[in-house]
Amino acid sequence: MLERSWHPSILHVRSVRGADCDTAHSLVVAKVRGRFAIGKQVARKSDGERFNLRKLNELEVRKQYQIEITNRFETLEKLSDSEDMNRAWENVKENIKTSAKESLVLHELKQHKPWCGEECSGFLDQREQKKMQ
Repeated sequence: MLERSWHPSILHVRSVRGADCDTAHSLVVAKVRGRFAIGKQVARKSDGERFNLRKLNELEVRKQYQIEITNRFETLEKLSDSEDMNRAWENVKENIKTSAKESLVLHELKQHKPWCGEECSGFLDQREQKKMQ
């Protein structure tokens, strides 16, 4: 059931025959030693803003974005060169983000439907009531 690299992490395994699964299968319970690592998806979601980059395929939007970027970087060049690197990077990053917000729309994440809807939960409640009788 597991890859061989996870075998040392398994502490205890047993099957539970009396679980209410309504199938021929039995429930398996295991104690596992946790090995946590930051996944790629968690690291990627740190910013929280995603831009709709497909808008850049449209010629008008692309030109507008290019104009905004060039205007913002021209104002950055006029600033003094005595700024430290971290502050300069923050300015560049903020300019790119604000110009993207103005010309590109934030990408809306899909709202996933729950796998068990109102009707399904109603049937489960009826089943529990009949079992209690």
